[in-house]
Amino acid sequence: MVGKRVPDLTINEERLNLLAQVAHMYYEEEMTQQQISVQLGYSRSAISRLLTEARRAGVVEIRIYHPLARNAALEQELRERFSLREARVLTPGPLPYHKLLRRLGEVAARLLETVVKHNSVIGVSWGTSVYEVANALRPPHYPNVTVVQLIGALGTADPQIDGPELARWFARKYGGRYYTLPTPLVVENAAIRDALMNDRHVRDVLDKARQVDVAIVGIGSTDPSISSLVRAGYMDIEEVRSIANTGAVGDICSLHFDINGALMPGLPVSQRTVGVQEDVLHNIPIVLGVAGGEIKAPAMLGALRSGLLDILITDDLAARRVVELCNSR
Repeated sequence: MVGKRVPDLTINEERLNLLAQVAHMYYEEEMTQQQISVQLGYSRSAISRLLTEARRAGVVEIRIYHPLARNAALEQELRERFSLREARVLTPGPLPYHKLLRRLGEVAARLLETVVKHNSVIGVSWGTSVYEVANALRPPHYPNVTVVQLIGALGTADPQIDGPELARWFARKYGGRYYTLPTPLVVENAAIRDALMNDRHVRDVLDKARQVDVAIVGIGSTDPSISSLVRAGYMDIEEVRSIANTGAVGDICSLHFDINGALMPGLPVSQRTVGVQEDVLHNIPIVLGVAGGEIKAPAMLGALRSGLLDILITDDLAARRVVELCNSR
């Protein structure tokens, strides 16, 4: 499925019901368009148009599951070298970056479905990779699952990849409940950040984050050409470049680290960031990171060396480059 669609509520209820009826007969009862046309009294061409309209309106979603070939040798090397609980290394062949992330999201979703239980507390960060995990999930109904937003919101032009919407979406997938952080990710100064961190509503959510069993996170890069913060419009290129100039190669939940995995809490941006702290992330039993693309290898190596990750989902080109960098540094 490309993207997440919801029914177009600008279409009146009677029309939506008709679209749903035609779609049900065609996709679930496996009737032919001719059989539907006879039963409902529409022409066959009209039924064809209604089915097309049903997809465009979000009444019908088409999901294609591709074979997900993996590199077992690289998975074992990553597990052993970085003491990971698990690793998944996809061999997707040449793909545009957005399609690569979609495949990685499918791999991560299948693994996540095996570790989330009836009473699990799930933590989510933000970004396209986490969005693709939510997009690919098809979990059982677990109404006792709780989902917690781990870092403040970015207020991006695309709310689907932001923390609050992702927390809601994961919760809807499981049929559970969610908690969102009512604050921006980065505020103007440390005093504002400290005040927000002590606000009762923010503190309640961050306390709930201490109960998280499994977290799904992206791995951010300080390379301005691929920085998610730049793409989201949250920082400009010069701001990200200034962070990179300190030696930071990436971040998880806005906790920056260098190529050796040393965390860098003294960065000016870290003093203005609202979200979980290092001790909370380290104490989460399973932190599942999703990242792909060879260009992200330095950030992935720093993340792996930091000890923040328990599971890594990536592609073979990125994994090979991580190993090469590790051998050379």
